Amino acid sequence: MKKILLMAALAFTCVAGAQAYKGKGDTKLQIGFNAQDHANGNTGTVDFGLGKNLSYGFSATYLLNADRIEPKKAGFYDRADLKARLNANIGDVIGISDKLDVYPGLNLGLRNFGGHLGVRYFFTDGFGLFSEVSTPFARYKNNPVGYDYYNNQFTFQVGASFNL
Repeated sequence: MKKILLMAALAFTCVAGAQAYKGKGDTKLQIGFNAQDHANGNTGTVDFGLGKNLSYGFSATYLLNADRIEPKKAGFYDRADLKARLNANIGDVIGISDKLDVYPGLNLGLRNFGGHLGVRYFFTDGFGLFSEVSTPFARYKNNPVGYDYYNNQFTFQVGASFNL
């Protein structure tokens, strides 16, 4: 019985110390799955805390499963996307748990200017899960067709989040 109580206390201590966003100097790494119309792949983001509720970062996506929608096969440029991002980390502003961070933001990428809305939940001080949706506000090509549509549409991401 003592061993069970000790294990429960250790687990509770690890979970109780979790904090989703700590402010200036905080660094988050997220690795996950990206899903969009006609394709899916891997995504990764890194965010750096600028202040109490503001962070900046970068994201990269590479589509592994891309439907063949043109006569030629999708190339590296068709599948890859890079973005710079700015987040408003508002978990503490709206008064939710320290373990949960909600972050709306803007991103500027190789294909568009857009926005995203994400949420991350930390189970321990170093590990959590995230989910994020992103959509373009202004595309560099007015009517993207074929492979230009990849990484230039509504996307959904889910995966693991790490404190660095």
